[in-house]
Amino acid sequence: MPTYSYKALNASGQTIKGDVDAASSDEAISKLRAQGNFLTEPPREKGAKKTKAKAGAPAPEQQLASFSPKKKKKGINDITFTIGKVSRKHLTQFTRQMSTLQDAGLPILRSLKILQQQQKAGLLRNTLESVCADVEGGITLSESMNRHPKVFDRLYVNMVAAGETGGVLDVILQRLADFMEKAEKLKRRIKGAMIYPIVVVSFAILMVTGIMIFVIPKFKKLFASFKTGLPQITIMLMNFSHWVAKEYGWAYIIFSPFAIWFLIKMIGKTGPGRTALDWIKLRIPVMGKIVSKGTVARFTRTLGTLLAAGVPILEAINITRDTCGNKMFEKALQRVHDAIREGEGFATPLRNSRVVDSIVVNMIDVGEETGDMDKMLTKIADNYDEEVDVLVTSLVSLLEPIMIVVLGTIVGFIVLAVFLPYIKLLSTVGGGGG
Repeated sequence: MPTYSYKALNASGQTIKGDVDAASSDEAISKLRAQGNFLTEPPREKGAKKTKAKAGAPAPEQQLASFSPKKKKKGINDITFTIGKVSRKHLTQFTRQMSTLQDAGLPILRSLKILQQQQKAGLLRNTLESVCADVEGGITLSESMNRHPKVFDRLYVNMVAAGETGGVLDVILQRLADFMEKAEKLKRRIKGAMIYPIVVVSFAILMVTGIMIFVIPKFKKLFASFKTGLPQITIMLMNFSHWVAKEYGWAYIIFSPFAIWFLIKMIGKTGPGRTALDWIKLRIPVMGKIVSKGTVARFTRTLGTLLAAGVPILEAINITRDTCGNKMFEKALQRVHDAIREGEGFATPLRNSRVVDSIVVNMIDVGEETGDMDKMLTKIADNYDEEVDVLVTSLVSLLEPIMIVVLGTIVGFIVLAVFLPYIKLLSTVGGGGG
């Protein structure tokens, strides 16, 4: 029986070479495909010279065409320049598709190339192209992803590494996609709740600014002809209008929110500043509860997902600490990490930190005792996601009457300041006529 030499990629995406005994080239291809290998070159009989294919018979290269990737030379038009980052939606979609392809039994490299080819030009496509080249060169998928922190964060890389180690990459990718979808859903829910009040307040500010610049100055000229003293409230309105229209007050009103936002960002860049801001966030009425419960949902879901994937608990806590998004919780998780390293439990140092409710600590304590920490953390995250949803709805309901009262007060002040001089003039004229 002839012996055929081959070059292929194994299930891990690594290049392998070898020999296989087969009656024909077709049989050699079938044997190698049955072993889960992906041929990159057609098998060739040892000692045989290259010959032309017989008329009407498909060449080995043609037999491979149905499942081997076509290489395309890069031209000037294929060069893409990318700015920004990969959206969470696109990364989640890639993760779920990668999980599906792995579950179907495709090699890692083949899966990556399929997904890379269907991406639109941009950062994700360029990154996947680089990852494909690394995997083809023998580097593991997690090591290659670790080289692209702008696309694959530490949580993502460690989850993939755990899946590779345990041989359950498809399951881990599915869990990771579910995690990212739930985290993004929570973030969208909070942002969506804030859009309505922000739009209303912004529009009200612009309208009042326009009234101060274009309307009130005309009343000022009219009031000057009354030859009577103006009420104090009207004088205040005229002075404010003059400041807005003539002393660039409109610029302060319009640009001060951006200046405040920029200042907060700069303060947050420093360690003490970020700690102070995070402490303040947790103590804002209503909003503080949303931030607190949202952070609990985030860190418990992250930690539960990592533990379920088989990541060691100390490494899982470190990753969770770096991705929880609040300095107060980071310090609490650092205490938990140090305590576990010294042989203590999870619940006690978390209780002493006083950043979470007692129910969270008790559920984690039960999870430690039963050995189902990952499941218990996921239940906590689900419960707190629902509580955040209720709080966000309550916040919107609370903001609506507050905005109505504030806007009504502003409008009432302007109307009163404008009409009081007319009332005073009528009283003066009526008194003079008597």
